[in-house]
Amino acid sequence: MAGLMLGAGGWVSNLIVYLIQEFNIKTINAAKIYNFVNGTITIFPIVGAILADSFLGCFSVIWFSSLISLLGILLLVLTAAIKHLRPPTSCQINGYSNTCKYPTQLQLAVLYLGLALASLGNAGTRFTIAPMGADQFHNPKHQGIFFNWYIFTMYTATVVSSTAIVYIEDNVSWVWGFSLCAVANVLGLAVFLSGTRFYRVVRPQGSPFTSLGRVIVAAITKRRMSLSEKVEDYYGHDFDEKIGSKNPTPFFRFLNRAALRIEAPNDSAWKLCTLQQVEDLKTIIKIFPLWTTGLFLCTPLAIQLSLAILQALTMDRHLGPVFKIPAGSIPVFILISTSISIFIIDRLLFPLYEKLTKRPLTLLQRIGIGHALTVISMGISAVVEARRLKFVKYKNIENVVPMSVFWLVLQLAFAGVGEAFHFPGQVAFYYQEFPEKLKSTSTAAVAMFIGIAFYISNPLIDQIRRASNWLPDDINKGRLDNVYWLCCVLGALNFVYYLFCASMYKYQNEGKDADACNSS
Repeated sequence: MAGLMLGAGGWVSNLIVYLIQEFNIKTINAAKIYNFVNGTITIFPIVGAILADSFLGCFSVIWFSSLISLLGILLLVLTAAIKHLRPPTSCQINGYSNTCKYPTQLQLAVLYLGLALASLGNAGTRFTIAPMGADQFHNPKHQGIFFNWYIFTMYTATVVSSTAIVYIEDNVSWVWGFSLCAVANVLGLAVFLSGTRFYRVVRPQGSPFTSLGRVIVAAITKRRMSLSEKVEDYYGHDFDEKIGSKNPTPFFRFLNRAALRIEAPNDSAWKLCTLQQVEDLKTIIKIFPLWTTGLFLCTPLAIQLSLAILQALTMDRHLGPVFKIPAGSIPVFILISTSISIFIIDRLLFPLYEKLTKRPLTLLQRIGIGHALTVISMGISAVVEARRLKFVKYKNIENVVPMSVFWLVLQLAFAGVGEAFHFPGQVAFYYQEFPEKLKSTSTAAVAMFIGIAFYISNPLIDQIRRASNWLPDDINKGRLDNVYWLCCVLGALNFVYYLFCASMYKYQNEGKDADACNSS
């Protein structure tokens, strides 16, 4: 996994800078492309998870996606190496305006094809590795530990690529930087395949979504039938299931009709379902409100991630007289903060909390702390940006605001600590609470709301630009601080909504929660 993350992080982290400097794309448009790419990387794992659960298995999805990712990165190498695949980078100055040549349709086609393949390939591996790794363990405590270190490894590898490889891209050449991404991808795939004979491979059992669809169809088809109080009138009540309930539950009672026995035993499977299939659908319905809280948890983070890079491009990035921090490396502070925080949380805070309170921190409590820290991060972002705007009139000859880029560290560090709480907590929560047949899909469900959040961030940015002058292409002439305050308000409202949903939720596997969260 580390090799695959190294390969992906090297080109994703510096994408905004590459688009602005090498393809003459305007700043806000570059940020939107960056958000769209990140959205694709994080939303399409749901497709990989469905394929893994239903047809191919995690192992096949991972190695095939790695090849797709490699092909995309090689196309990016070509765009950097061949001059005809990108526009002239020098802009002519006519009076007070800059005239830049924008990429042709062919140049954009090659660029977007490379980004699409690299994004889809990364999506197929990024979260499918998590359930495959968890499948190697039987104990929920050990699975919880794995999820923590899975996030730690992913973030640490991205830290390395976002610093070392991005520095090479900025100071040596884009060709060398993208080539290193390709080499890391190849090495990661080779290491993964070398362990083939040691893996515990869970065979796909067919599409679990088909059975969920059958429940809805059967319940609608038999909507005129009266519900019975006798357990024996329901199909599947006598099966010895290891998970779920063998008896019909009162939640969404009308779905119980799908399991009502009918006169013709050989009738269509779309008219008769087991009680376990009904309970699996009810489990998804119960989780859905909590899942929606992830959308507006991650939307402000997506906006912060892209706009912080634009802020860094306008600030003093010198570290000493010679070294200059690449703008694309700024999000690394989130990754460093998350990685360090996960270690501290897992090894110090959780054991200390349990020792003091005599009970472990639940997964939903952990996620809630992440929500609160994210809101604080948005508030800090607004305050720092307001200070940066005060220095705008003191720009130097390079159009750089005389304010150190390290002012951005505090807001990114808070965002990273928040992720250390809510990200592993969300992955562990959905893996624990999803039906057994949907375990791979459970971790991809986290990726899905992150991806949708990146997609939501673009129309939100468009709406802000239409309704105000807060986000011009030159952010020095806008009010980015107001954008962050808006994100802070949205995050706070979402936090209240999360508290309500969490207070109403009852764990499906309550005995496992302590082990999964307090995994020390």
